Amino acid sequence: MHHAGPTDVYRARSNRLLALLLWALAALGLVVTLVQAGLPGLRFIAPLALMAYAGWALFWRPAVVVSDSGVELVNPARRIGVPWEALAYVDTKYALTLGTAGGRFAAWAAPAPGALGARRAQPEHLVGLPENSYGPEHTVRPGDLGNTVSGQAAILVRRRWTELMERGAVAAGRADETPVSLRIEWGIVVLGVVLVAAAAVTILA
Repeated sequence: MHHAGPTDVYRARSNRLLALLLWALAALGLVVTLVQAGLPGLRFIAPLALMAYAGWALFWRPAVVVSDSGVELVNPARRIGVPWEALAYVDTKYALTLGTAGGRFAAWAAPAPGALGARRAQPEHLVGLPENSYGPEHTVRPGDLGNTVSGQAAILVRRRWTELMERGAVAAGRADETPVSLRIEWGIVVLGVVLVAAAAVTILA
């Protein structure tokens, strides 16, 4: 998807911390392997390489990209580009989800909070949200709270969507005729399969 205008890229801090943790564990495993087995031990590093790769593909890479062109969901194995004209609604029940005439598309980078995350909400997390974040009687779904991953991503999407609608930059009533772009990242998939197979062979050997 080609992005125009100011571009916001959202990546959850918690996901980045998970990626760093996996990389640290993989690095520690590599050091231990080299200390115990020397250079010949490198033949056993496939599981460590898989761990590091998973940290990048599952937690560091995923993002929600918001621009004047639309919203792009960068998920582990595919990219989903949703032009503003194709967007029908934004949902956060299980994750930031973009509803279109062609289906619903969830953002790996912006899962909804669990019960603990919802309980951490403070009064300031309930106010100042885009107007279309609120339900009946000004209620707010846990996934829309400003202190949650899904809520922060939803705020970026809804604010830009509202701004463009108010400027007349988004044509209404074109959701049925505006296509969503889907692209599978085959390189990521293939490399992941190779690393899984190599790790399995190493463990079973």
